[in-house]
Amino acid sequence: MVRAAAPTIASLSAGQRFRGDYACVRKERLTARNGSPYLSLELRDRSGSITARGFREVDRLAARFDRGDAVRVAGRVERFRGELVAEIEEIHRLEGADLDPAAFLPSAYRDTEELVGFLEHLTREVHDPGLRAVVEAVLLTEPVASGFRRAPCTRAGHHAYLGGLLEHTVAVGTLVGDLCQLHPRLNSDLLMAAALLHDVGKVREFSYGAEFEITEEGRLLGHLALGAEIVGAAAVDLPAERRAAMLHCLLSHHGADAGRSGGARGFGSPEALALYRLNALEAGVKGALEHGLQQGRAG
Repeated sequence: MVRAAAPTIASLSAGQRFRGDYACVRKERLTARNGSPYLSLELRDRSGSITARGFREVDRLAARFDRGDAVRVAGRVERFRGELVAEIEEIHRLEGADLDPAAFLPSAYRDTEELVGFLEHLTREVHDPGLRAVVEAVLLTEPVASGFRRAPCTRAGHHAYLGGLLEHTVAVGTLVGDLCQLHPRLNSDLLMAAALLHDVGKVREFSYGAEFEITEEGRLLGHLALGAEIVGAAAVDLPAERRAAMLHCLLSHHGADAGRSGGARGFGSPEALALYRLNALEAGVKGALEHGLQQGRAG
């Protein structure tokens, strides 16, 4: 028997019994006026959020999950003081095969397959065989390929949704094509390859649950170092100078002094400067459109 689709939060109505998978973004153990403990939660999915409460066997229910977990919930929707509230009967943490982040994490509005098609087209714009081989080995080959299509670009800034990294990368690559038409002296192969690979470290920076979280290596190393590790391993057959030029673009796309030693200051190539500016432009405009002008910045 095929299991009926779980209701989204936006589709819930008073008097409805439900069972579904949601993100628990708030968890509090409170005391009612009669002195009895109860759980007060906020559940969220891609469609919205709802306050939830649990009055029976509070400690047993509370021990089964934590704030920030994805949870499977069963209960009934009631109306309390004019607002819908989910009265919880059962709840437990989702793990392993039951955990589907796409059910409750925000995702890109643009079609993933369409974006992948654009990514493949931009890859073909890298005419240098060695550089194109590196891009293909990283972005079009597992284990990175599927993670690259799923990852957000940030946790709460620009492109903070599933598929956001792919969307941002395609946008920066598109800007590269336009800039190289205006400035043909730029090494278009180097700049396009670096643009497509510049944020690849984010496939190892984020983890997925009820919310986007930072992995331990993401916290300790950051996506610049992780990206250089991934690309550097794929670029071992490039001539040393070309490999160094590629890695410099990746490591400096947040600023001129990142990833350089010996007191060197400034960008080491026009392509590194161009990538820094194009990345900041695309991320900043997207952030401003999503969150307002005060929030628009690169990440």
